[in-house]
Amino acid sequence: MRTVEQQQPDPKKKESKGGSGLDAYSRYSTIAIQMVVIIVITSLGGVKLDKWIGTELVFTIILSLLGVAAAMWLVIKEAIRNK
Repeated sequence: MRTVEQQQPDPKKKESKGGSGLDAYSRYSTIAIQMVVIIVITSLGGVKLDKWIGTELVFTIILSLLGVAAAMWLVIKEAIRNK
């Protein structure tokens, strides 16, 4: 009876050989750029909507917060996927 089982290598899991630093840099910089783009677009959309409707900072604040929430959701989703 075996108490410790040997694990077989997972063929689906890629083993990086020397390029992991560049891969990580690419992945994290892409996530950062996506976060900035999401937040900027939602904030500018809020500013335009406030000017169009004639309100003061109502939609800018709401859409900015929604943009931050969407960007955080993106980061959490990527972190779970790359676990």
